Amino acid sequence: MTTAQAQARIEQLRAELVRHDERYYREARPEIGDFEYDALKKELAELETKFPELAAGETPTQRVGDDRSEGFVRVKHRMAMTTLDNTYDETELREFHARLVKAIGSDDLAYTVEPKIDGVAVSLTYENGKLMRAVTRGDGEEGDDVTANVKTIRGLPHALKADEKSGDDLFVTAAFPEVIEIRGEIFLRDAEFTRINQIQEEAGEALYANPRNLAAGTIKQLDSKLVATRRLEIVLYGLGACKPIQAGFDSQSSFQAQLRAWGLPVVEKFWAVRGIDAVWASIGELDAMRRGFAYATDGAVVKLDQFLQQAVVGYRGAGQAARKLSPRWACAYKFAPDRAETRINAISLQVGRTGAVTPVAELEPVLLAGTTVKRATLHNADEIARKDVRVGDFVLVEKAGEIIPAVIEVVMAKRTPECVAYVFPTECPVCETPLVREEGGVKWMCPNVACPEKVRRKIEHFASKASLDIDGLGEEVVDLLLTKGLIKTIPDLFRLKVEDLLPLKKSGEVWATNLVNGIAARRTADLWRVIHGLGIPQVGAASAKDLARRFRSLDALATAGLNELVQIEGFGEKTAEAVRKWFGEETNRAMVAELQVAGLAPTPPAEAAAGGALVGKTVVLTGTLPTLSREQATEKIETAGGKVSGSVSRKTHYVLAGEEAGSKLEKAKSLGVPVLDEAEFLKLIGEN
Repeated sequence: MTTAQAQARIEQLRAELVRHDERYYREARPEIGDFEYDALKKELAELETKFPELAAGETPTQRVGDDRSEGFVRVKHRMAMTTLDNTYDETELREFHARLVKAIGSDDLAYTVEPKIDGVAVSLTYENGKLMRAVTRGDGEEGDDVTANVKTIRGLPHALKADEKSGDDLFVTAAFPEVIEIRGEIFLRDAEFTRINQIQEEAGEALYANPRNLAAGTIKQLDSKLVATRRLEIVLYGLGACKPIQAGFDSQSSFQAQLRAWGLPVVEKFWAVRGIDAVWASIGELDAMRRGFAYATDGAVVKLDQFLQQAVVGYRGAGQAARKLSPRWACAYKFAPDRAETRINAISLQVGRTGAVTPVAELEPVLLAGTTVKRATLHNADEIARKDVRVGDFVLVEKAGEIIPAVIEVVMAKRTPECVAYVFPTECPVCETPLVREEGGVKWMCPNVACPEKVRRKIEHFASKASLDIDGLGEEVVDLLLTKGLIKTIPDLFRLKVEDLLPLKKSGEVWATNLVNGIAARRTADLWRVIHGLGIPQVGAASAKDLARRFRSLDALATAGLNELVQIEGFGEKTAEAVRKWFGEETNRAMVAELQVAGLAPTPPAEAAAGGALVGKTVVLTGTLPTLSREQATEKIETAGGKVSGSVSRKTHYVLAGEEAGSKLEKAKSLGVPVLDEAEFLKLIGEN
């Protein structure tokens, strides 16, 4: 490669990495996976090393990614927050060890190995044991103050515990440092990510791509009430500035013990080993168990254990750049993502009940991460164009951190002349109405309120188990009723007669009678079910329950003002505005009126007992109860004045556990949270 060619490639790589940094750190919407990004950065670093005369100036290899954004106060770190050098290769890991052996003068080095959690880096400042500030990494020197949002994280103590031993054979101090910065990672468990995506789907909104992006977007919300509705978690593992410097720990191992003694959440697996062979063995153990974790891990972090030795080795960038870039005493060994190669047989378009048109790749079935994948999301028209995905292409499909399989890239070497550029349709694939671009977004929408697919999905949602739970009215029956012209809108369901249905099935009368009776039985369904079934954007089941408790009737909700809506706990302006906009549209108000004329009379939630046994208390459900369904147990908890949560923390008052209770039960025991069986629960709330 000539100097001119190298310069052109360097400029191209720098521009590309700057764009990807913006998408990853500030927008939390990366276009490529970590593996591709790391490969680009490695190529740039190698070119800058080979052509040092071209390495001057601003370059992504000499700075930390910048996550600072508008709307937050910026705070300078007492000690710079660095990033980690990483590798996917065992040989490079052993070279890392060899450099440390040379610098320290001994090959008998102590290391720690811990999971690299795929989350968002944050620095907490405790002063005399009190949590004072939480700051994102930012550009390494200063970050955004997200204290209000971090304080909503369950399980993070706002005050450190005193005089509690860790159980390790390591020194643990009883005193608190005057000031200490503790570094960690904010993340979402897979189950919570799935829960939030279910709410998105129920509300007719686009699904989030992966837990890391959602955690990053959540912690940067300006509304801490919204943040509190998403169960962010945190693990702490790193030391920043500390005053006094000698605070009772002299190694990563002893620091971990101290964090546990202070009652702080730490990584669940931690290896303290000697020598690079033991490090490699620990990484193998982690790789074997990581898919059983309840959160995404994309690698292992290897650190020199002794702080004095860390000080000898120092940081990359110190002495030659304006800031520290990465510690020479640590590196991340990253696991290659779970990927598979397959072929795209077709690109289908899904029309959601809100009208959003989503492209999906129909694949040759392929085994990926233990499951057979036949379909993968293509996200939107812009993504198809950017990746130049075509029908007939061989592609790589990935599930690394992605709960929903996604097409990562096209295998260009296998493209054939028959693969022509995909042109995104300009009309709805169902009703042929011209599509319109979502205002300020990337989605194409079908604006036709009478689009058959939108109507079908709205009726399915209204009748679904998550909404009115109408017995016998599944997708096939809805499709049959629509095809035969017996229904066109949701209110038509309540106007069906047995004689209308008789010709549709051989078991005519019995089936027809059961269906009509099943629909009639839901005329008095719980108010929250009806609200949820209406399909109001941004309103999932949990929000519907909040609205039902606050307004207690459809009429009161329909006339609620924006100020009333935003006062509901957990409701941000976006959700409140969505509710107001929905009831502000004449077609929606007319549908609600039709439902009421057709006999729909929702049942408001029971008033919480003034002296209920669970007033102001939080209960977590886990396992299968002997006689109560989860829904029945939830209703009893709420009637007794309590609130149901999906995760256990120090703020949990009770865990109601049945058979096959899992990690929630174990966590409750470790935190000392009272555990009730069904009989004890019923006795507590006054039902024997």
